[in-house]
Amino acid sequence: MSGARRKSSAVPLPPLAGLRFVAMELGDLGDRWRARLNGWFTIEAERRRPFLWLPVAYGVGVALYFAADREPSAWSGPIAACVALALAVVLRGHWRARAAVFAIAMLFLGFSVATLRTRWVDEPAIAHNTVVPLTGFVRSVEDRPQGPRAVIDVETAGSLSAHERPSRVRLTFRRGSTVEPGARIAVTARLVPPPEPARPGGYDFARDAFFSGVGGVGSVNGRVEVLSPPASPFASAAGLAAWIDGHRNALTRRIIDAGGGQARAQEAAFVAALVTGKRGMLSNETNEALRAAGIYHVVSIGGFHMTLVAGTIFFLVRALLALSPSMTLRLPVRKAAAIAGIVGASIYCVFSGAGIDTLRALVVTLIVMGAILANRPALSMRNLALAAFVCLTFQPETLLGPSFQMSFAGVAALIALFERWNEGMGAHYMLPLREGGGLSLRGDGASHGWFHRLVVVSTATTVVAMLATGPFSTYHFQTFNPWGLVGNAFGLPLVELLVMPLAFMGVMTYPFGLDGMFWHLAGLAAVPVLAGAQVIEDFAGSVIVVPSFGPGVLVLLVAGLLWACLWTTPLRWFALLPTSLGVALAFVPDRPDMLVDRDGRGAVVRSAGGRYVVLGRPSDFTVAQWLRSDGDPRRPDDPTLRAGVACDRIGCVTTLPDGRSIAFAIDQRALPDDCRRAAIVVTRWRAPENCAARHVVDKDSLDRNGALALTFDGDALIAEGERSSAGDVPAADIRPWRRAAGR
Repeated sequence: MSGARRKSSAVPLPPLAGLRFVAMELGDLGDRWRARLNGWFTIEAERRRPFLWLPVAYGVGVALYFAADREPSAWSGPIAACVALALAVVLRGHWRARAAVFAIAMLFLGFSVATLRTRWVDEPAIAHNTVVPLTGFVRSVEDRPQGPRAVIDVETAGSLSAHERPSRVRLTFRRGSTVEPGARIAVTARLVPPPEPARPGGYDFARDAFFSGVGGVGSVNGRVEVLSPPASPFASAAGLAAWIDGHRNALTRRIIDAGGGQARAQEAAFVAALVTGKRGMLSNETNEALRAAGIYHVVSIGGFHMTLVAGTIFFLVRALLALSPSMTLRLPVRKAAAIAGIVGASIYCVFSGAGIDTLRALVVTLIVMGAILANRPALSMRNLALAAFVCLTFQPETLLGPSFQMSFAGVAALIALFERWNEGMGAHYMLPLREGGGLSLRGDGASHGWFHRLVVVSTATTVVAMLATGPFSTYHFQTFNPWGLVGNAFGLPLVELLVMPLAFMGVMTYPFGLDGMFWHLAGLAAVPVLAGAQVIEDFAGSVIVVPSFGPGVLVLLVAGLLWACLWTTPLRWFALLPTSLGVALAFVPDRPDMLVDRDGRGAVVRSAGGRYVVLGRPSDFTVAQWLRSDGDPRRPDDPTLRAGVACDRIGCVTTLPDGRSIAFAIDQRALPDDCRRAAIVVTRWRAPENCAARHVVDKDSLDRNGALALTFDGDALIAEGERSSAGDVPAADIRPWRRAAGR
């Protein structure tokens, strides 16, 4: 029958034949995917994208150094790196193996650089609380409403010997005190070791202070005596730094006085922070509003400011030179403008204090401008990789900080976005990154207006930057600002188009005394920025506090981000695997049942309601960190934090959900009763040897472990400490920023 289709009868295959058929199909599928993956990797190699993974391997080596539980040998990293490099030379004919070995060599180079950096900055630190007469040179001063705070190069510190005396300390002065950079002073100071984290995995001020050369912090008791003036400020690096800081403070005061006085003091302080990087005069309320609106990054001198300064100078110089046809024909206008941008950015970096964030931003700017001089694409992932190499080589410790992580993650994500658009994903909204192309919105002109394209590009870049930096802000600060998209869309255009240009004119006219009008106008332009931030802060859910997640989750999220940004072929979609796993694990955080601070002055324990209650007398700052790590939005003064806790002058007692009692001994006199009645005893004193409590956390425990996180597992108690036991590790092997605590 023509046109009829014959029905086929299904003949069942024998079991073994069916298995062979499935195996063949799976083998064919595997071969197809293997060929596809090889093709994608070949394309990536042709585009030289594997180079971008070298700074990643370098950074992994730095991270491994800081993850070590004891100080490694100074020669272990360099020897391993040399062996790996030699092996890479031997494996010339095997490019895959050679690439893997070379990545391992970069890892050990990063490990070596971090080790050498630690040896280079190692200085003595205060070993215990002490009150000493101190003389020194004032290196920098931060004016604050509650009293100035200064960094001082120490000359003498009582009877402390050279190997006990810190070379630099940070002191807080009383309200109304006057201290100027570049002065030699004599004071009586109460010094303490730089504080360690309030909880395991929390912010480590002691480590940051170590790499900043600060070996002690404290406050000044009594009056400040100014000694004979030092030599010329240009005679030493410290003198030059103090001279620059003095001029920064003078400009800050000028901006605040001329920018609005008492009526608009916070707006003027906001402008001053944008220009000089001095944020001390911003109130806590203003800081919280800026964070809730997602625009706090504008008051931290970094990539945003450096881009505006260098970009403004570049475009101004280029436009001025272009006004002369003969100049345009005779000179490489773009290169001359790039040189001007380099000079301007360098001066701005020095004047703004040359902090870690600013130096990193300067490196990125110099590489971008240098690419223009070399006739290379200015904005590229390769330039970002080179900037990461430079920053990690000179300051490897910045890898652990949120500023480094968020800035590089945000820039990498934006460059990857623009690369996708350049490939045709956003033909109507594209920002050309090719050399010689104008940095302007491009479209077909018919289907999309310029405003529509501007909105699309602004929204896309803001969303991508928030997604890229979100894991880091959540990990370090345990907060998420969902209204940051609105805050950036409203606040950044005002800052970029009004506040910063007026501030730029103010700086230019400052030497001539004609700057007052510009600071006044800049203060007026900052009014809607701060007002908008305060309005957004009042939105429901403007600040969402989330429980902290562990470093393993962050590693998964970073791996997904890097995989998505550094590849250009469909390989990047495999980033969904680690990202999905990281997000899933972030929703099941490891929340300890109890936290004890490093000094044993306070603790929190999870009550029957599932939330923490406070024992003892911890500082508000410590309690705030504990609450944030648990995803608890309460403030340290919330009365519910003492619910179910009975306290008197010598101790506190509360009951666990399972009925066991916890006693916190504030005074030694409470220990006999606590040891007899409580199942768990916590104290900063040394507990009696015959203490009958099931579990004891006392001075010996805190000296060995620092801050503690405790989890109850039935009758057992699982403890995690911030530092390794000083009694179990030889003194030479203790991490240098922990040695003061070890002593």
